[in-house]
Amino acid sequence: MARRDPLDLFLDGCARVHATRAGTAETSYYPALRDALDAVGATLKPKVFALHHASGRKQAGIPDFGLFVEPNGRNDRPDWGAGVPADRGVVEVKAPGHSIAALVASEQVRGKYLPAYGLVLATNLRQFRLVGEGGRVLESLDLAEDEAGFWALVHGSRPNTLRRRFADVLQRCLLTRAPLAKPSDVALFLASYARDALAMLEERASLPALKALRDNLEKGLGVAFDQRDGEHLFRSTLVQTLFYGLFSAWVAHVESREPRPFDWRLADWSLHVPVMQFLFQQVASPQALQPLGLAPLLDAAASALGRVVHDPFFEAFEDASAIQHFYEPFLAYFDPALRKQLGVWYTPPEVVAYMVERVDRVLRAELGVADGLADERVWVLDPCCGTGSYLVAVLRRIRETLAARGMGDLLAEALRRAATTRVVGFEIMPAPFVIAHWQVGEALRRVQAKLGKDERAAIYLTNALTGWDPAERTGSLESAFEVLAKERAEALTVKQKRPILVVIGNPPYNAFAGTSPESERGLVEPYKEGLIDRWGVRKFNLDDLYVRFFRIAERRIAEETGRGVVCFISNFSWLAGPSYVVMRKRLLDAFDAIWIDNLNGDSRETGKLTPEGAPDPSVFSTPFNREGIRTGTAIATLVKRGV
Repeated sequence: MARRDPLDLFLDGCARVHATRAGTAETSYYPALRDALDAVGATLKPKVFALHHASGRKQAGIPDFGLFVEPNGRNDRPDWGAGVPADRGVVEVKAPGHSIAALVASEQVRGKYLPAYGLVLATNLRQFRLVGEGGRVLESLDLAEDEAGFWALVHGSRPNTLRRRFADVLQRCLLTRAPLAKPSDVALFLASYARDALAMLEERASLPALKALRDNLEKGLGVAFDQRDGEHLFRSTLVQTLFYGLFSAWVAHVESREPRPFDWRLADWSLHVPVMQFLFQQVASPQALQPLGLAPLLDAAASALGRVVHDPFFEAFEDASAIQHFYEPFLAYFDPALRKQLGVWYTPPEVVAYMVERVDRVLRAELGVADGLADERVWVLDPCCGTGSYLVAVLRRIRETLAARGMGDLLAEALRRAATTRVVGFEIMPAPFVIAHWQVGEALRRVQAKLGKDERAAIYLTNALTGWDPAERTGSLESAFEVLAKERAEALTVKQKRPILVVIGNPPYNAFAGTSPESERGLVEPYKEGLIDRWGVRKFNLDDLYVRFFRIAERRIAEETGRGVVCFISNFSWLAGPSYVVMRKRLLDAFDAIWIDNLNGDSRETGKLTPEGAPDPSVFSTPFNREGIRTGTAIATLVKRGV
């Protein structure tokens, strides 16, 4: 049976009591609140539930609810008379007419329950405050400003944004006492606060304080935001910058081993990436944050990071698959529609390793490059690098080759040189951009090749689909945005001047609304030539992003470098669909050899179910997403031998 939305459970329960005109002002609404808490608690691991009138501690009295972790085979018989501490705090409820400020400051909350239980969720049904140590408010949510507004909401329509915020805030309240050690737990906390921030920004018609940033970001990234979806993309970009900038600053603080508590307002920066430091400062400045009202959410997210158990969290990233539990859950929870549009899917390490090894062998066997990827003349580009999995795998393969050659002490310097010059990644979204830099930096650190203070990985914040033509006009940036201009200039140098020999990656699969196609200067027009007149294909669709990336790779390798390797895993629709007949012919004509590994997996063909009716896993399945993607995929390796 499908779970009901927690806000609907709560408000429907309140509506039922209120309509009878027979309930008490406070206690009759306890079941509605309990149902909402239990609905959210049921989604957690371990589950959490609300126990009405828990026995509590004798000296503190009996709270309205205790929040407990679901028992798991406990055989002990507790002394109920002495009381059992509530695992996740207690709840104190008052009627909607009661002042929430008075409740938070009351002797009952601050004088009795807080010293006894350490955490109190105080609510008058329309307002919620999670009160922690020292009486500090850790979480805050207002469903309505006053009692009349609350009853209007109870009996009226409920905005979806409010549904999300209600569930998010209750979830964070139930998890505040939970240890944060797994990357997925930390990602979900960051995503929850980020989603609140995005909802607040989406409620605003315009952001005049950030107009200059938007205009210059368009020019810097090489992207034109359209009026509707582009505004959402811009705001999502701001929020990702804020929360992953916060995360990066926290990482730097932890690594510095400073005894003082983490303060994001005073934090240092760790990633050697001036553009992200600049963007974070632009968005996180008091002038920007004050009108946006986002500072309390950043404070709360910083507080959550302060609860992370350092050793298991950072040790988890020794395993490459930890990234899948960190960024993919973040974007799936923070902005699922954007994630689907961008086609952000974690690429299994086995697939990444296979593709990198294949490219390395093709370089040796087909192009006569004896050292494969380790040859310093081999420039590698992942034009949609995401969290950097391919870049890390390429550096790992380079290290294996150099180690086999007995490079000794020179190996670390060769790896740093490769990571900072010729192993290049492009990424348009700030959150994966931050993680990619962190992944590469961590990979180098683990093999004693740590980047120097003034060094950065060759990963650039840019739109990979624009800027390849030197004649293309990019527009000048304001002097205050010099850092963005420098980032753009370095990305353009790679696009227009570097002898790229390898293009590899997992390009986004789906069509995406949010950027103007005019900025791509008719990128896929060559794949449409003759579709109607010669091939008789009158209805066609070439809007999927992966098609544009194929065209970029074809143009870069076959037409400009004149030799090299392309290796993409992508939607397999181009292999047989009539819309792609010209694309197929062009690739056959442009390259000397093409290998296809068809991984199948199309839900329209398989139904994505096992014979028993369970979800049918694919190569893209993860514990977070058991079904994997529902699109058929293929790995294409294309070689241009040149002369």
